[in-house]
Amino acid sequence: MAESMQGLHRSHRCTEVNNTMIGNTVTVMGWVQKSRNKGGIIFVDLRDRSGILQVIFEEANCGAESFAKAEKLRSEFVVAITGEVAKRGGAVNENLATGDIEVIAKDIRILAEADTPPFPIEENSKTKEDLRLKYRYLDLRRPDLQKNIMMRSKVTTLVRSFMADEGFIEIETPTLCKSTPEGARDYLVPSRIHPGEFYALPQSPQIYKQLLMCSGYDRYFQIARCYRDEDLRADRQPEFTQIDMELSFVDVDDVIDVNERLLAKLFKEVIGVDVQLPIQRMTYKEAMERFGSDKPDLRFGMELCDVTDVVKDCEFVVFKNAIEAGGSVRGINAEGQGAMPRKKIDALVDFAKGYGAKGLAYIAIHEDGTMKSSFAKFMKDEEMQALVEKMNGKPGDLLLFAADKSKLVYDVLGALRLEIANQLGLLKKDEYRFVWITEFPLLEWSEELGRYQAMHHPFTMPMEEDLQYIESDPGRVRAKAYDIVLNGTEIGGGSVRIHQDDIQEMMFKALGFTMERAYDQFGFLLNAFKYGVPPHAGLAYGLDRLVMLMAQEDSIRDVIAFPKVKDASCLMSEAPNTVDAKQLEELGIAIAKPEAETEE
Repeated sequence: MAESMQGLHRSHRCTEVNNTMIGNTVTVMGWVQKSRNKGGIIFVDLRDRSGILQVIFEEANCGAESFAKAEKLRSEFVVAITGEVAKRGGAVNENLATGDIEVIAKDIRILAEADTPPFPIEENSKTKEDLRLKYRYLDLRRPDLQKNIMMRSKVTTLVRSFMADEGFIEIETPTLCKSTPEGARDYLVPSRIHPGEFYALPQSPQIYKQLLMCSGYDRYFQIARCYRDEDLRADRQPEFTQIDMELSFVDVDDVIDVNERLLAKLFKEVIGVDVQLPIQRMTYKEAMERFGSDKPDLRFGMELCDVTDVVKDCEFVVFKNAIEAGGSVRGINAEGQGAMPRKKIDALVDFAKGYGAKGLAYIAIHEDGTMKSSFAKFMKDEEMQALVEKMNGKPGDLLLFAADKSKLVYDVLGALRLEIANQLGLLKKDEYRFVWITEFPLLEWSEELGRYQAMHHPFTMPMEEDLQYIESDPGRVRAKAYDIVLNGTEIGGGSVRIHQDDIQEMMFKALGFTMERAYDQFGFLLNAFKYGVPPHAGLAYGLDRLVMLMAQEDSIRDVIAFPKVKDASCLMSEAPNTVDAKQLEELGIAIAKPEAETEE
């Protein structure tokens, strides 16, 4: 039977009790981690969000009634215990913050009993994730998850204090917005008052934060909830959180400066890591050519090498065809992997095919300098020699090559270098390598739409010196856009925004928009721009990804209190779900029956 805690007040959390309090009386409350009855003496590990404290029950100290209660204790019972802090009688437990002390119980109240949980509440749980997510409220009791959630809270607290000190104003923007088709798929919310019309949940506060610049707030930030109805991955959720900011009267360097100082503060104060400032910068072009990715992982080398010139006259048809079609041949050197078994090389070939490659060519250089290659018979000896030299190949190295359109070659080798680094254990989670990627292309060609699309969004400022190409060669135009990348993950991105009418019109034209359509979608922003708009720029971080990397986790689900699974459902609350027919009627919504039912 559960007891009341009336008249009792918790004096300390478990690990706030320490050896300076020996001889003092404390009242602690929490969950029973485990209870061990040694006959006449009961050891209880009491747990709260701060950690674990050992409590000892002996009838001589606590009386028969309390001892009888202690005998009933099981895992996850919630208790309040009053007792005296003492030096630990047994061996000191080095693994516990409270390992050199214990509490000699004088009194106990059982505040709640508990069924046996479906899995043990312990760190590094081996329980399947689906079961843990179904009982997420229990999963969240595990110390490693609690540590992550508390780290996340510390990050947001520090962001707020840093931004306030830098003159930013925190302003909330609406979560019921107008749907604009550029970008990912919107989550739609039907309106009861306007039948047949819908709000969209914001994919980001982009338009509102630009309007706030028009309104003169000059430095805005928000820890904003955002929503995208897209297919999920480990680092993607249908709802996620951004640290969002916008600044007026600034250019690229101003935005980068304030953000470098923010990152340095967060990493130092939350996980004790010194971020070397200024953070390295690299253009998009350089990142693609060296790493095959616009979010390069700099924790290891294995950079791409363009060998097109070296092999342009060879007889190997794979290389020849790619070059004739305007593509390129590039390679990576997996140093010291020359003895990789054929089976493993074949697995890498299959991996490359998953990224669209037709295959992978390779040269394994044995320790004695002899070579085994998939294409040697099509090459002259001097061509092979020149190729190995260009790749910096040494005895014991494995050289891997992809030949195709350059974009595909980048994708394949960019993914391959990460896969090999992962297999070789080169991706150290406690090493933090930041890099700014700058000068992104303004536009990218969409085969599906048959037109150019904005690489970031339609309000991104082109670099002034490239404006001359916006009509004649749109693909050549670079944007004043920048991403901050950490260990191969993009943790934030932003750009300088267009604030001049004529440039915005050129941009819409390049995107195939008529001004009519532009006004239809973004009219309220374009109208606002007629009334004096300052030059402005911004950036947004994915808070979930940032905390995931700080906590050295592999998935953002481990730093979100109640995450969704791959099909965007919540296993615990069973959302999404059907709703009452009356609610649908009020909204004027009818559910289409599945085709199988309508055919009968």
